[in-house]
Amino acid sequence: MKKLLTTILFAAAFSAAYAQNNQTEDLVAVKQACFNYIDAFYKVDTTLAYQSIHPSLQKRGFSYSTKENNYSRQLEMPFPALISLAKVWNKDGNRTNAQSPREVEVFEIADKTASARVKAVWGIDYIHLMKENGTWYIVNVLWQSPPKFTQQPRQ
Repeated sequence: MKKLLTTILFAAAFSAAYAQNNQTEDLVAVKQACFNYIDAFYKVDTTLAYQSIHPSLQKRGFSYSTKENNYSRQLEMPFPALISLAKVWNKDGNRTNAQSPREVEVFEIADKTASARVKAVWGIDYIHLMKENGTWYIVNVLWQSPPKFTQQPRQ
């Protein structure tokens, strides 16, 4: 009986440690996918986009015009357009510097899906990811130019 109880406790501890390790690995991988997304533009490196953004990407957002004092209509950017933009967006290196925002906040990770928020020089991106064949890929992005204000939801 004592051996059985020891075996059960060992198996439970091993299982918990294994689950914790997988959660840590997923968190690191989700954050890396989001940083790759930012750096594809910042560093003009489309290999990072191919590593972390799914070809079925749906990116939608709103750009603010200070000249017109309003937001654009909804802009859409599928994966091929993202790659084209990443190739030239910071080509001259004058859109970013060492102080440019490069932040990732992961909201939730499940078995196959995750959500996060990215802050970059162009604004805020809300990101959905999926896990395919052990790799996390960005599949949806909703973004806007840097907001004039943000409001914290009531709890």
